[in-house]
Amino acid sequence: MTVLREYAAGLTQPTLDSGTAGATARYDEVVGPDGGLRASWKGLAELAVSITPDDLRRVGDEIARALEDDGVTYTRPGERAGPWRLDPVPVVIDAAQWAPLEIGLAQRAELLNAVLADLYGEQRLLADGVLPAAAVLGHPGFLRVVARPSAVDPRPLVLAATDLGRDERGEWRVLADRAQAPSGLGYAMENRRVISRVQPELYREAGLHRMEPFFSALRSALLQSAPGDLADPRVVVLSPGSQSETSYDQAFIASALGFPLVQGSDLVVRDGWVQMRVFGRLERVDVILRRVDAAWSDPLELRGDSRLGVAGLVEAVRRGRVRVVNGLGAGVLENPALLPYLPAVCEALLGEPLRLPSVSTWWCGEPDGLEHVLDHLDTLQVRRIDGPAVDLSGLRRQHLVPMLLAEPHRFVGQQRLPLSQSPTWESGTAVPRPLTLRAFTLRYGSAYRPLVGGLASIVEDGVSIASKDVWVLKAEPDAPDQGLSDVLPMTNTRATTATVPRILEDMFWFGRYAERAEDLLRLVLAAHALAEDFRNRPRSTGAAGLDVVMGALSRLAGPSPLDGADAAAGLDAEFRSILVDPARTGSAAHAFDGLRGALNGVRDQLSLDVWRSLGAIDRATATVGITARSHLVAESAGRMLTGVLSLQGVTASMIRDPGWHMIAVGRYLERALQVCHLLAATTTLRRGMDVDREVLNAVLVAAESAVTHRRRYRGSVRPGGVLELLVADASNPRSLAFSLEQVAEHLAALPASTGSSRPERLVADLRAELGETEIATLVAIGGETRPNLEEFLAQQLGQLQRVSDAVAELHLTTGPAPRPLADLALVDSLEATP
Repeated sequence: MTVLREYAAGLTQPTLDSGTAGATARYDEVVGPDGGLRASWKGLAELAVSITPDDLRRVGDEIARALEDDGVTYTRPGERAGPWRLDPVPVVIDAAQWAPLEIGLAQRAELLNAVLADLYGEQRLLADGVLPAAAVLGHPGFLRVVARPSAVDPRPLVLAATDLGRDERGEWRVLADRAQAPSGLGYAMENRRVISRVQPELYREAGLHRMEPFFSALRSALLQSAPGDLADPRVVVLSPGSQSETSYDQAFIASALGFPLVQGSDLVVRDGWVQMRVFGRLERVDVILRRVDAAWSDPLELRGDSRLGVAGLVEAVRRGRVRVVNGLGAGVLENPALLPYLPAVCEALLGEPLRLPSVSTWWCGEPDGLEHVLDHLDTLQVRRIDGPAVDLSGLRRQHLVPMLLAEPHRFVGQQRLPLSQSPTWESGTAVPRPLTLRAFTLRYGSAYRPLVGGLASIVEDGVSIASKDVWVLKAEPDAPDQGLSDVLPMTNTRATTATVPRILEDMFWFGRYAERAEDLLRLVLAAHALAEDFRNRPRSTGAAGLDVVMGALSRLAGPSPLDGADAAAGLDAEFRSILVDPARTGSAAHAFDGLRGALNGVRDQLSLDVWRSLGAIDRATATVGITARSHLVAESAGRMLTGVLSLQGVTASMIRDPGWHMIAVGRYLERALQVCHLLAATTTLRRGMDVDREVLNAVLVAAESAVTHRRRYRGSVRPGGVLELLVADASNPRSLAFSLEQVAEHLAALPASTGSSRPERLVADLRAELGETEIATLVAIGGETRPNLEEFLAQQLGQLQRVSDAVAELHLTTGPAPRPLADLALVDSLEATP
């Protein structure tokens, strides 16, 4: 039996018991009351009904792999970033169903914009009693510092999101409005990209609206939002940082629109203008697409403990010198206490009835509302007006009632919608699960236009557990996508590109962590080959050579954390620890975590190929943890190395801007450090001819120089030849000389370099010292050691570390880290004044 036939047969009635008192049924998105497919699915019936469990299992695996390759993550509060989940069965809505919803969404966005303009301007709604003052002024989203008629923005709402759910009759109702910093557009577009790749036949057959024109319209709308008449306005996306819950979404939007993704530390206000720090100069910013909550946007006038915002931003907004999208204070629209009054507000402001009703809501700040909520506590969802919808779900009546009576204006009661259900792929079968829809509306030109599509979420106990793509079918095959036959002209001027110092820091560590992981993996493979050889020939001299190479691994990866029992398991346990233990500083896993952190900070600067490389690394890492076979450990390490090497191919295709040069500085500086550490651990001590030969061969393999050495020295492996190749040969990309040459070249290309800066001087000294060093002097024996080599390598390591510090000080430091105002000495002295 196929998936949809089995799903339909499993519904004993067209709608299932919702389990909610007062609501006995759910609307099914696929199966109609007669047990057949709904109208939206009938055009897809031939393909959709033929999908088998094996087909969906394959599609589900391909979706997971595609999302992993694209690096799509979502971070729940208090948790580490986890994979984004996408269900293979889309939500399909036909044109007839979508048309009234589109009208309702456009009207609602227009209404919310009018509400926002009034609350921060004339405040007629409060003066006339249409909105209760306590419901508005008691909400933290209302910012008094921007409430003045002289500075009101007539178009404060550029992009809005609306969370929707169906009732038991299939009618859409608004669950919540999102105006503070609406998120999800990037996830919606990623869902569409993936589904179109893994289900191409169904996607082509559907005849749905593509989403790309909406992004073009968003780009145009942001450019048109700039104050004044600017030929080339500067637009930036302000992010809380890579640890944000929706950091992927923010980076996707910035990359898709072609605007810089910045953090608060990248911006500064000078003379009332917002400016971006760019290599010792400031460049004006005209529009800020804000993804930082308003309260955290300006530590000077809002939250003084914020390190996410820009001091003075509010004043720049008041002066009309920067446009913030959405406007500061838009968060008041997310107040659920407004929902009961929106029909009256719509009549007052727009002179028309509200077309898209909200879920039934009662504000407890009014006596009638409080009485109704108290009388129906068992059937209503009670929530704070400034908190998540599920924050009070676990409280008992005896705890909830005193809270309501103490501060009734801070709570609302809402009807529990049964929500519609849709087939969701779980454990090899399609099961009905409730869903919500997030729709997006953009002010484009003089009107609001909803995205024809959206982001659907599978919900469990009020929390999203997976997402679905939303397909809105065209009424006519040749209808323009998104109803946009063309997009308003934006600018014919070539935009200038700018890289802030924070991005250079992430690029620097991108290069360093990638090189660190590569060199460690190469040494693991060389050591593993020695270990396998020793297992096959236990009486050979391999044990001594293996000990030396394992010692080099410990020097790079840190001492083994394995206890006696684990250590007894043999070398494979140590190899696994070096490969997959993120708590072991210096391990491959630790380097990959650092690499991923650096890449997340510059996601908008990079192509998807980067994340495909990381996906390959992650899959190889997972294999190490589940296999007990020694040869598979080496095979997984090889695949991890392949993933790292593919990153070099990605960077080779990057534009030669300061970020690319900084990646190269980090890579070659790290390579120089690694080769010095490797040589210090393996070549400074004499161990006998046979052992030295074994060790030196492993060193050449780890340094990817074995083939060159064989061709040059005809198989004669001696310390002098190895040192010449890995230290002094400027034609060998793995040598110290070559690395220093590359560091010097790429440092010279950075904007802050002058030819006489400290990093450049230190590198020049290193190169001069190396040029005066004789290999014969380095290999000279002093007892059992090579003291000249020891001293040389120690000096090189110390000087390389100083180069790293100097690079950070000159190129990566933007000034002192942000500090809360309360921590400043001036504040302390004022507080101490009697």
